[in-house]
Amino acid sequence: MSSAISDTEYKSFSLFLEKACGITLGENKQYLIASRLQKLMDSVNIASLGELVQQLQRGNTQLRGKIVDAMTTNETLWFRDSHPYIILEKELFPEASQQRMRPVRIWSAACSSGQEPYSMSMVAQEYIKSNPGSLTRDVEIVATDISKTILEQAREACYDEMSLVRGISTERRNRYFQKKGDVWQLNDEIKRRVRFTELNLMQSFATLGKFDIIFCRNVLIYFSAELKSDILNRMAKQLKPNGYLVLGSSESITGYTDAFKMVRSGGAVYYQLIS
Repeated sequence: MSSAISDTEYKSFSLFLEKACGITLGENKQYLIASRLQKLMDSVNIASLGELVQQLQRGNTQLRGKIVDAMTTNETLWFRDSHPYIILEKELFPEASQQRMRPVRIWSAACSSGQEPYSMSMVAQEYIKSNPGSLTRDVEIVATDISKTILEQAREACYDEMSLVRGISTERRNRYFQKKGDVWQLNDEIKRRVRFTELNLMQSFATLGKFDIIFCRNVLIYFSAELKSDILNRMAKQLKPNGYLVLGSSESITGYTDAFKMVRSGGAVYYQLIS
């Protein structure tokens, strides 16, 4: 960017971003905009944030999509925080194994480049192997994100060495991945459980169907209080009776919805739908 971001430019861009995808920047995040958008703006020869906003106001949908991609692609890693995956293995899958007539359905919301849903699939694979005859209808994982670009990467399921060392043990890497040149390709047995689809959390969830478990981790922190409440209450409607919601370690439903009760598990908490 050729110059500092003015207050007017910052306000205009913040309003665009909140309307487009729900993210609330708050105050003094000019550095975040500059770091996320500099490469994109250089590539399309746009010198200032004001010019960028003008292009958006003219209805440049292609540019709009690239900006949303740049501002919403967040860092992720395998088996992040570990507790949710322990809960999945030790508590949620054993309970679900009693429901033998249908597959267990899990929604990974804001899945980014696929590490979360693929980690779930690995846990499912290991649970089924350790508990023969359980989860007879297997597990279906629907993974959603607003970014088309990041979803394409997730579907490819190819990861470089640096991304694999962040959360994947050597044993799991050797079991579930194959080295192909400079990248590691995830095995089909793990990929097959996961279906990726584009979704803006501000839109309807009805087409996704009902779920036994929803993971919505480390994304609600970017939304306004009003939108958090709206998303949580709509997620409650997508859960089957007594279904479960797993949030990020720093997130809570307190003050946003009364549709769930808290469940404590060791040093972590998750939520069960009040049916």
